[in-house]
Amino acid sequence: SLSKLQLKTGDLDPRLFSRLRHLQRLDLSDNLLDKFPNSLTLPDLRVLNCNNNKLEDVTALKQFPLLEELTYENNVYLTLNDDYKVMFLLQNLRLLNGKDITKLANHVRRVNSRKLTSKVTAHWEKFFRDQLPEKYTAEQVKSIRKKFLKSVQTNVVYGPSSLSEFTRWRVKMIAEEFLAHSLGLELNSDTETEEKADENEEESTESPREAAKDVAQVGDFSSYISNVTVTPSKRKRNHSKSSPGNKRSKTQAKTEEEAALNPRKSSDDVSAEPLHFLQCHSKGNSREDFKTQLWSCVFEPVLDSGARKDPIVSSSRTVATCGGESVCLIDCETGTVLKKYKVATEEFFSVAWTTLTMVISDSRKKAHNILAAAGRRGIVKLIHVAADFCYGEIKAHKKPIATVCFSPTQETHLFTASYDKRIALWDIGIPDCDYNFKASQLLVLETASIPLRIALVPTCPEQYLLAGCEDGCFAWNIKLDKGQKSRPFEAIFQFPDEEGMTTSHRVDGLAFLNDDVVVSKSSKPGCIYLWSWSRSFDAKGKGCQRTMSAVILAELEWSTTDMSYLTLSTCPAREYVFCGDEKGSVWMYNLSSYTTAWGSPKGKRQERRISPTQILKWPELRVNGEQPPEILVNNVVADPAFTYLVVLTSVNITAIWKKS
Repeated sequence: SLSKLQLKTGDLDPRLFSRLRHLQRLDLSDNLLDKFPNSLTLPDLRVLNCNNNKLEDVTALKQFPLLEELTYENNVYLTLNDDYKVMFLLQNLRLLNGKDITKLANHVRRVNSRKLTSKVTAHWEKFFRDQLPEKYTAEQVKSIRKKFLKSVQTNVVYGPSSLSEFTRWRVKMIAEEFLAHSLGLELNSDTETEEKADENEEESTESPREAAKDVAQVGDFSSYISNVTVTPSKRKRNHSKSSPGNKRSKTQAKTEEEAALNPRKSSDDVSAEPLHFLQCHSKGNSREDFKTQLWSCVFEPVLDSGARKDPIVSSSRTVATCGGESVCLIDCETGTVLKKYKVATEEFFSVAWTTLTMVISDSRKKAHNILAAAGRRGIVKLIHVAADFCYGEIKAHKKPIATVCFSPTQETHLFTASYDKRIALWDIGIPDCDYNFKASQLLVLETASIPLRIALVPTCPEQYLLAGCEDGCFAWNIKLDKGQKSRPFEAIFQFPDEEGMTTSHRVDGLAFLNDDVVVSKSSKPGCIYLWSWSRSFDAKGKGCQRTMSAVILAELEWSTTDMSYLTLSTCPAREYVFCGDEKGSVWMYNLSSYTTAWGSPKGKRQERRISPTQILKWPELRVNGEQPPEILVNNVVADPAFTYLVVLTSVNITAIWKKS
C-alpha cells in the first residue's frame, strides 16, 4: 500500500518497481498521479487501486497484462472512453471500479473490433485501394498511409457518440495493423520517428500549475503563418502533404496577396477580404502544430471609458479565442496577439466576458472586463485582462465544461454546462483590491444528455434558459425566487423529421437572432431551423418535462455533411446568421427581409429553404508553398457591428476577415 503519500508520477521510479517481480496487489489511491510511467513492469500484478488521483490516460496500463481488478474512481479526467480502452487492452480484466465487466469486455474485444475492422477495410477498398500503384516508392507509402489514417478516423463511425474518442482510437489502431499486415505497408524509419516524436510530445506534458502562478503572459506569442499566399480560387479537395509554416516575429505580417472573395454574386453580397491568418494556439508554441482544435471566440465588451475603447469603430475589435492549452486576445485590425494565457494540462472549450465594477485601492469604483475560460478539467479560470492576472478559479464540475455564458442582466452570474449532464449557475462575486472573491453555486439544472450550447431568452434572461444537447433541445425555468435549487427541465422541443416530429436529435448550434427568433442546428444533415420562442413555449402550462412543438419559421440551406459540432452564431444588430462547414467555408445569411413578417402573430412558415446570401470560400492558402490539411470551421463569430469575422478551424488556424 502506497496510499495517501502525496505521490506524483515522478515518484514512481521504474528502477525500483521493476525489481518487484512477484507483486500482485498495489494500492496507489489518494495521491497526485497524472499518469503511469511506461516501464514499471510488475509482470505479476493482479489488483490495482488508483482511486482519487489526477489520471488523464489509461493506455499505459497495458504493461500489466495479468491485471484482473482495477479501480480508478474519482479521477475526474477519465471518461467512459477510458473504461472501454482498458477493457480492450487488459484481456484478463474482470472487475472495473467494482463492477463485473466480463460480458461487456468480450463484446468490446470481439464484436466491436470485428465491426470496426470490417468498416476500416471497406473504407480502404472504396476510397484508397486504387490510389496505390502496383510498384510504389517509400514516399508514396508514407503519403497514402498518412491520408488513409486521417480519413478513416474522421469517417468511420460506430456506436454512440459518447464513445467517439474510443472509436477513433480503435480505428487508428486497426487501420495501422491493416496497412502493416494485410497489405505489407510496413512503416519506414522516417514515419516511426515522426510517431515517436508525437508520443514524446504527449508524455512531456507539464503538470497543472497552481492558480497563483497562472498569470496571463504578454509578449511575442503572435504565431503568424509566414510565407502565406491567398488566392481567390475555389478551394480544391487537397490530398497533398501538408507542411507547417514558420512563426512571424513581432513585426506585423500581411498576407502576400489579399483578395476579396465573392463567390456568390448578389445584391446582398458582403465585400470581405481575408486580413490575417494566425497560428497562436500551438501546443508548446510549436510551429508545426496543425492539430490543435479551436473552439470558441467572443468579442470583448466596450467599456464606457478607458484605453480599450476604439473611437474609430462602434464595437470592440479585440476578440478572445480559445483552443488547446491556451486563451488568446487578438486585435482583429492589426492581427497582434495582445495577450496569451496558458495552462499546460488544460484543453479550453469556451470563453465568456463580463464587466464588473470593482473597488480600486483608493476606494473609487472602476469597470473592468473579466474573462471566464473553461474546458476539459471542469475548472473555470477568471482572468482580469487589464491586470494580466488570473485571479481565481472555480472547480465547477468533475467532468469537462462544454460551454459557459454570463447573464446579460446580472454581471456576476455565470452559467457552466458540463459533460456531467448538469448546467450550473454561479455567482462569481466581485474581487476586492487584493483579488479576494467568493463564488457560490445558486442553481443546478439537470439535463437528460450532455449540454452543448446554451442561450438565455433575451426577453426574460432571468427566467428562462434554452440548451441544445446531445439528445434534444430543452428549456428550464431559472428564476431564483423559486425554492428548488436542483431543477429538471421544464420543456423539451420537438422538430420535424422524415417520420413526423421528434425530440431526439443532437442540437450542436443554438443562438437567438432577435428577441424571439431562435436559430438551432440539428444533427440532421443540412438542417438549420429558425423558430419562434414565444409561439413554441407555453409559459402558462403547469408541470415540468413537457413536450412542446417548435413553431418553425424557416429552414436554412446548409452543407449536407453529417459532421457534428460545427456551430453557428448570429449578429442580431445586422440580422445575420453564420455557420462554417467541413470544407473551410463560411455560410452567411442576411435575414433582414424576413424578420418583420416573422414578428407578426400570424407569421407563416417560409415554405422553401432559404439559401445563403453568400458563401465565403476558404482561400487557397499555402504555407511555405504547401496547402494545410483539410479544414473544418468549428466556429465563426462577427463583432456586434459586423466589421470583423473571426473563423476558428480544426487545424489551429484563426482566420480574420474584414468587411470592405
